Amino acid sequence: MGGKRYPSDLTELEWLILLPLIPVPGFGGRPRSVNMREVINAIFYVLRCGIPWRYLPKDLPNWKTVYHYFRIWRKKGTWEKMNTVLRQEVRIQVGREPTPSAGIIDSQSAKTTEKGGFTVMMAVRR
Repeated sequence: MGGKRYPSDLTELEWLILLPLIPVPGFGGRPRSVNMREVINAIFYVLRCGIPWRYLPKDLPNWKTVYHYFRIWRKKGTWEKMNTVLRQEVRIQVGREPTPSAGIIDSQSAKTTEKGGFTVMMAVRR
């Protein structure tokens, strides 16, 4: 692999961070024949570009292989671990604590009924 081909490709630092999080192959099966960095690059390409799996460029691994790893890692929580580690690394790089200490809830997106608001107003007036 000679450098980044696509903006969604992993940087060297990202790859070094994610490499230990990639599950090792199970015992008894065939050894892996696919480059796992290329699999992650292909997954990021699909997610970034919003294309169907079958539309992966031919210079990336076969879409069936890529989708297979995506599904397995989603079920096992690997993606969540990768996201957490990358988020913590980004927070450290910008001088913040690795984990957020507060959250914000947007009350504008919470559903309510008109009746509920009216009832509260009537109770306040009494």
